[in-house]
Amino acid sequence: MAITASMVAELRAKTDAPMMECKKALTEANGDMVKAEELLRVKLGTKAGKAASRVTAEGVIASYNDGKVASLLEVNCETDFVTKNDSFLQLAEAAARLVAEKNPADVEALGALPYEQDTYGPTLEDVRKGLIGKIGENMSFRRFVRLEGNVAGYLHGTRIGVLVPFEGDATAAKDVAMHIAAMKPVALKGDDVSAELIERERSVAAAKAAESGKPADIVAKMVEGSVQKFLKEVSLFNQAFVKNDKQTVEQMLKEKKTDVKGFTMFVVGEGIEKKQDDFAAEVAAQVAAAKGA
Repeated sequence: MAITASMVAELRAKTDAPMMECKKALTEANGDMVKAEELLRVKLGTKAGKAASRVTAEGVIASYNDGKVASLLEVNCETDFVTKNDSFLQLAEAAARLVAEKNPADVEALGALPYEQDTYGPTLEDVRKGLIGKIGENMSFRRFVRLEGNVAGYLHGTRIGVLVPFEGDATAAKDVAMHIAAMKPVALKGDDVSAELIERERSVAAAKAAESGKPADIVAKMVEGSVQKFLKEVSLFNQAFVKNDKQTVEQMLKEKKTDVKGFTMFVVGEGIEKKQDDFAAEVAAQVAAAKGA
């Protein structure tokens, strides 16, 4: 498969790895972006793992919670400038409230709900389209979640939002929501981490361990140790509690007699590829890739 300059630039943007290392990894992976990223992680260590924390799309997370029902909503736009626009923020907050109050089945049903703002209407979708014309930038409702009962929530600015259904102490649950925003676990317990994610981590650990030159039985123990360490790092209950690192989150909840069954975390732009608009960087990437061809 031909490795293009744009592919090299994309991998470099994700990993911060040197341009030629990106080209070599893509060539070895036959153009598979995920495999190439894994190869760079093996060769360059955790530096190449920056892709997991880099979010490129713009927008806001809005939330609503009246004590009986709570919602979390992501609204995307093209530039950070629009995330400060009062009309855009008003639209996001209204949409989050409508999710909670009207329980729409999906984004399309949300857009069909009655709502008027800035002389636009009579539906939320009509307001969205009107603001696109007024502001001059595309915007869209991406995803939402609605939960009933006792729900603790936390917004970190407008970029990260967390909802935690719970039974017990409201302050403890709120602390857990803040902890999740800071530490970004992927599951409650190690057993809940997806097999795909575990296998990906295992393959990276195996490749790193193999380079040590140690006997096979030692390598196997090294791999298993790395996987177990990873599971502790990404599971909520096993993480050291941010307000008291002498306790795990699970220990803190037990002490507070509080039960948490799950959580939802939205990070703006998570998983969205954003158009590269740095022309100078794109030209440099093409020149570097051409020289390495």
